[in-house]
Amino acid sequence: MTQKNNKHRQSSGREACGGGEIKAPPAQAAKAEFQDGFSTRAIHAGQHPDPATGAIVTPVYLTSTYVQEEVGVTKGYDYSRGGNPTRTALEKNVASLEGGHSAFAFGSGMAAITTLLLDYDAGAHVVVSRNVYGGTFRLFERVSKRHGFHFSFVDARDPQIVEKAFTPQTKLLFLETPTNPMMELADIAALSRLAHARGAKVAVDNTFLTPYFQRPLEQGADYVIHSATKYIGGHSDVVGGLAVTKTAEDADRLHFLQMSIGAILSPFDSWLLLRGLKTLAVRMREHAKNATAIARYLEKHAKVKRVLFPALESHPQFELARRQSSGPGGLLSFELDGGQREAKRFVESTRVCSLAESLGAVETLISIPSLMTHASVPKPQREALGITDNLIRISVGIEDEADLLADLAQAFTRC
Repeated sequence: MTQKNNKHRQSSGREACGGGEIKAPPAQAAKAEFQDGFSTRAIHAGQHPDPATGAIVTPVYLTSTYVQEEVGVTKGYDYSRGGNPTRTALEKNVASLEGGHSAFAFGSGMAAITTLLLDYDAGAHVVVSRNVYGGTFRLFERVSKRHGFHFSFVDARDPQIVEKAFTPQTKLLFLETPTNPMMELADIAALSRLAHARGAKVAVDNTFLTPYFQRPLEQGADYVIHSATKYIGGHSDVVGGLAVTKTAEDADRLHFLQMSIGAILSPFDSWLLLRGLKTLAVRMREHAKNATAIARYLEKHAKVKRVLFPALESHPQFELARRQSSGPGGLLSFELDGGQREAKRFVESTRVCSLAESLGAVETLISIPSLMTHASVPKPQREALGITDNLIRISVGIEDEADLLADLAQAFTRC
């Protein structure tokens, strides 16, 4: 048997049929594959011309199983729950962009978070930044608590408050920064040092800034999570999730869980995310440019009480935003002068902005979080977070800036 076949025998996904130690395939360790710039890696990392045809785009490998050369000897794959070439290309690409050891693609962002949580035993305590995505809150409070997990939701803007929440059972600090929709920031580097000193890991949901504007692993985090449905995909046509690890040890455990739980991303959805990643840099620049223009417009408007956007000098964490990330992303919120009735009238009056949940797409999406994305969060907790009935969130797209500003202006006149 050749040395190459030996390697395939050891590292293939054969354990999908049962037994054996499951380790992350070496093919996913993509950190050193490219040392080029971000856009170059987004287009090329993990992807090579198809050896059979020379096709420049990674094929969609619609197969569930793979023929073995002899018993236990494969070409690197044996069952698509354990690995698929299209999914592997995506995972290598994302690992490169985040500066991680390995990445893993899931059927949704919530599937990625669930899989990470199941790396811990029942009884584990998790400290969570308050104002996390409503689906994350629902998973933690209404699902995971029933299975023996414990959660403390804290104001992660203050490291002292975070520190007080730690217990001997704390295994994970889960941060969302900036938060949605209140745009609160957590100091990733400072809180990572705090958590590591107490034996806990750190996971950061990086959905809103993406690796183009923020790379948590470089600032001390152990895991990065993405709802790839948002900016990674970028076109409102795919649902997916990603988890990135810093170390090989964490990668092996997460790969075992991915194999065992099976909440994997399909080959075609993996292909869609690869396509989206190729334009991530140019899209994020346009999102940020448009969002900054809209935030400055809203800040001066007589019918707006306040604007929440980290790139504004009025944001209380403006300096942290400049230090921790290279750009603001495309998400902002503002409080309309009025109540729920006026807020509904406003969002229903826009023409270019689409009234819809989700975010991070080329289209501008507008919503009322208290009635839509965060409706599952109990009203007292929403109000404590500042998610009022007149708070409006805009996921700014990449339409022409002038058209977006004109659309908001006419909505103001109608409400």
